Amino acid sequence: QVQLVESGGGLVQAGGSLRLSCAASRSIFSIHVMGWYRQAPGKQRELVAAITSGGNRNYADYVKGRFTISRDNAKNMVYLQMNSLKPEDTAVYYCNAKLHLGDPREYWGQGTQVTVSS
Repeated sequence: QVQLVESGGGLVQAGGSLRLSCAASRSIFSIHVMGWYRQAPGKQRELVAAITSGGNRNYADYVKGRFTISRDNAKNMVYLQMNSLKPEDTAVYYCNAKLHLGDPREYWGQGTQVTVSS
Protein backbone atom coordinates (compact mmCIF):
# COMPACT_ATOMS: atom_id res chain seq x y z
CA GLN A 1 0.00 0.00 0.00
CA VAL A 2 0.92 3.64 -0.31
CA GLN A 3 -0.64 6.88 0.86
CA LEU A 4 -0.41 9.88 -1.43
CA VAL A 5 -0.74 13.54 -0.49
CA GLU A 6 -0.95 16.26 -3.12
CA SER A 7 -0.07 19.91 -2.66
CA GLY A 8 0.64 22.99 -4.74
CA GLY A 9 -2.76 23.75 -6.20
CA GLY A 10 -4.25 27.21 -6.20
CA LEU A 11 -5.61 30.08 -8.24
CA VAL A 12 -3.54 31.36 -11.15
CA GLN A 13 -4.17 33.58 -14.15
CA ALA A 14 -4.17 32.19 -17.65
CA GLY A 15 -0.63 31.87 -18.93
CA GLY A 16 0.75 31.32 -15.46
CA SER A 17 2.47 28.33 -13.90
CA LEU A 18 2.02 26.00 -10.96
CA ARG A 19 3.96 23.03 -9.67
CA LEU A 20 2.02 20.23 -8.05
CA SER A 21 3.71 17.88 -5.63
CA CYS A 22 2.75 14.38 -4.55
CA ALA A 23 4.30 12.97 -1.41
CA ALA A 24 4.25 9.19 -1.01
CA SER A 25 4.27 7.40 2.35
CA ARG A 26 6.83 4.86 1.22
CA SER A 27 9.60 4.43 -1.28
CA ILE A 28 8.45 4.97 -4.86
CA PHE A 29 11.60 3.47 -6.38
CA SER A 30 9.85 0.27 -7.36
CA ILE A 31 6.37 1.65 -8.02
CA HIS A 32 5.56 0.75 -11.61
CA VAL A 33 3.72 3.92 -12.63
CA MET A 34 3.10 7.24 -10.91
CA GLY A 35 0.61 9.55 -12.54
CA TRP A 36 -1.46 12.68 -12.39
CA TYR A 37 -5.13 12.71 -13.27
CA ARG A 38 -7.67 15.50 -13.21
CA GLN A 39 -11.40 15.86 -12.90
CA ALA A 40 -13.34 18.95 -13.85
CA PRO A 41 -16.92 19.51 -12.64
CA GLY A 42 -19.35 17.33 -14.54
CA LYS A 43 -16.59 15.46 -16.34
CA GLN A 44 -14.88 12.12 -15.89
CA ARG A 45 -11.47 11.80 -14.36
CA GLU A 46 -8.81 11.77 -17.05
CA LEU A 47 -5.11 11.04 -17.30
CA VAL A 48 -2.86 14.07 -17.49
CA ALA A 49 0.60 12.54 -17.32
CA ALA A 50 2.34 9.41 -16.10
CA ILE A 51 5.89 8.27 -15.48
CA THR A 52 7.16 4.72 -15.11
CA SER A 53 9.80 3.40 -12.75
CA GLY A 54 12.14 3.42 -15.74
CA GLY A 55 11.50 7.10 -16.40
CA ASN A 56 9.28 6.76 -19.45
CA ARG A 57 6.74 9.58 -19.66
CA ASN A 58 3.29 9.72 -21.19
CA TYR A 59 1.19 12.86 -21.63
CA ALA A 60 -2.34 13.64 -22.67
CA ASP A 61 -2.34 15.48 -25.99
CA TYR A 62 -3.86 18.57 -24.46
CA VAL A 63 -0.90 19.13 -22.10
CA LYS A 64 2.01 18.13 -24.31
CA GLY A 65 4.56 20.89 -24.43
CA ARG A 66 3.05 22.63 -21.40
CA PHE A 67 3.22 20.13 -18.54
CA THR A 68 6.16 18.07 -17.31
CA ILE A 69 5.98 15.12 -14.93
CA SER A 70 8.98 14.07 -12.87
CA ARG A 71 9.76 11.80 -9.98
CA ASP A 72 12.37 12.03 -7.25
CA ASN A 73 12.81 8.53 -5.91
CA ALA A 74 15.16 9.70 -3.15
CA LYS A 75 12.46 11.99 -1.73
CA ASN A 76 9.47 9.78 -2.55
CA MET A 77 7.99 12.66 -4.53
CA VAL A 78 6.30 13.11 -7.87
CA TYR A 79 5.85 16.51 -9.46
CA LEU A 80 3.77 18.06 -12.18
CA GLN A 81 5.13 21.31 -13.57
CA MET A 82 2.31 23.13 -15.34
CA ASN A 83 3.13 26.06 -17.62
CA SER A 84 1.03 28.17 -19.96
CA LEU A 85 -2.07 27.30 -17.99
CA LYS A 86 -5.46 27.72 -19.60
CA PRO A 87 -8.90 28.14 -18.04
CA GLU A 88 -9.78 24.67 -19.34
CA ASP A 89 -7.04 23.24 -17.11
CA THR A 90 -9.23 24.08 -14.11
CA ALA A 91 -9.89 20.84 -12.22
CA VAL A 92 -9.06 18.83 -9.16
CA TYR A 93 -5.74 17.12 -9.77
CA TYR A 94 -5.09 13.70 -8.27
CA CYS A 95 -1.90 11.74 -7.77
CA ASN A 96 -2.07 8.05 -8.65
CA ALA A 97 0.13 5.04 -8.05
CA LYS A 98 0.03 1.68 -9.77
CA LEU A 99 2.36 -0.53 -7.80
CA HIS A 100 3.02 -3.42 -10.11
CA LEU A 101 2.64 -4.27 -13.78
CA GLY A 102 -0.52 -6.32 -14.24
CA ASP A 103 -1.84 -5.57 -10.74
CA PRO A 104 -5.24 -3.83 -11.01
CA ARG A 105 -4.91 -2.15 -7.62
CA GLU A 106 -4.19 1.55 -7.65
CA TYR A 107 -3.98 4.26 -5.04
CA TRP A 108 -5.16 7.85 -5.07
CA GLY A 109 -4.48 11.02 -3.17
CA GLN A 110 -7.20 13.34 -1.96
CA GLY A 111 -6.70 15.82 -4.78
CA THR A 112 -5.68 19.45 -5.04
CA GLN A 113 -7.73 22.16 -6.71
CA VAL A 114 -6.27 24.09 -9.62
CA THR A 115 -8.23 27.10 -10.84
CA VAL A 116 -7.11 29.11 -13.86
CA SER A 117 -8.80 32.45 -14.38
CA SER A 118 -9.15 34.08 -17.76
